[in-house]
Amino acid sequence: MTGRPPLRQAAAGTIIAGLAVLVLAADQLAKHFALQNLPYQEPVKVLGDFLSFYLTRNPGAAFSLGEEVTWIFTIALAVVAIVIGWLAATRVRSRPWAVALGLLLGGVLGNLTDRLLRDPGFGVGHVVDFINTPWLWFFPGMSPAIYNVADIFIVCDMIAVALLVLLGVHMDGTRDGRRTDDSTGDDDKTLLGADGDEFAPGGAVAGFGDEFPVADPDAGIPAAERGLPPLSEREQRQVEAEADREADEYEAERDTGRPGRDEL
Repeated sequence: MTGRPPLRQAAAGTIIAGLAVLVLAADQLAKHFALQNLPYQEPVKVLGDFLSFYLTRNPGAAFSLGEEVTWIFTIALAVVAIVIGWLAATRVRSRPWAVALGLLLGGVLGNLTDRLLRDPGFGVGHVVDFINTPWLWFFPGMSPAIYNVADIFIVCDMIAVALLVLLGVHMDGTRDGRRTDDSTGDDDKTLLGADGDEFAPGGAVAGFGDEFPVADPDAGIPAAERGLPPLSEREQRQVEAEADREADEYEAERDTGRPGRDEL
């Protein structure tokens, strides 16, 4: 069973762009509703201790790290977005890669939009966070992360990218296992096909019909000697000795300048 053919470059780019726009829109819409309806830095329980909303603005990265160097995160997000766009235009032809990179790009653009357009200014804007899951923490002694829709897509799709790499799924639509099978098959293939140079007795080479006839086994044998039984070892030695003697005579005649029998 063969897999689906790789995507065309334009199709892969369309998938990535479409998913990125959807994620960007969902992230910005969710942030808009959070800013319009949630009190600032006051917890609002939604599902008890499982899920609550806590509106805040984050100048740094996760866990408010790097609050003094907001511009570095702006540059990093821009670089990631540019790299994904370049991959979409030149490399990606795999459906899983197109989906993963499209969703990842949408998350990156969601937070990049905050960095560029929100207060306190262009390039140093604070990201709007409002989702809080108290049970979810990553390091002992640290408060649970407060995040947004864009962060969810960024984290989930980074995991998806790691899985694609581990599973051997390449951006061009091939897989490691399929490449190995193809290369092994190519090594085993010969001009005569999978059966090598086997042929049916008295027939043509297997797999080629009459287009590849078997060579005449009697070619080069004088007609008077065809069908004769093979020479015995004694007769073979006599033939070899006679051939050696004639070769020695020929060499001697050539060295003395006399024409050999073949030159007369």
